[in-house]
Amino acid sequence: MPVGATSWSFTEDDFGAINRLLQRFLYDSNARCALLVDRSGQLVTTVGEKPNFDATAFATLTAADFSANDQLAKLIGETDFNTLFHQGERESMLLADVVRRVILVVLFDNRTTLGLVRLKMRQTVEDLSKVFDEVFSRGQSGAGKPNVLADADDEIDRLFQ
Repeated sequence: MPVGATSWSFTEDDFGAINRLLQRFLYDSNARCALLVDRSGQLVTTVGEKPNFDATAFATLTAADFSANDQLAKLIGETDFNTLFHQGERESMLLADVVRRVILVVLFDNRTTLGLVRLKMRQTVEDLSKVFDEVFSRGQSGAGKPNVLADADDEIDRLFQ
């Protein structure tokens, strides 16, 4: 699957499934917040405690961080780094690649441990990958549920006739 953003969208059901997976992950790991960011830097969703920073700017920086680390990985002979960890005095974050198109960012503090967050993240990334594989395959094939706005222009024309 290609790296980077192309045109894709998901249904309300997809969005609900994604948010439920993230909420369950936060509960199981005792992490504070989970953000999903696409590789172009667009914020997809935020679950958990509201961040006390500009989440849109954070999403852009997250995508840049992941891209820079992809290049660092290549320099040392790796294809990529699919997980990144940044530790601070009070706050830490763990980032994980989801199907080479989306980044899961988890913010946590001393209420939990890196080991627990990593353990619970592994299954969450697998579950998110299934959801996003379906979303992306539906976008490529045009199959699946119709786009909610697909017939909006026709409906508006009928209203004014």
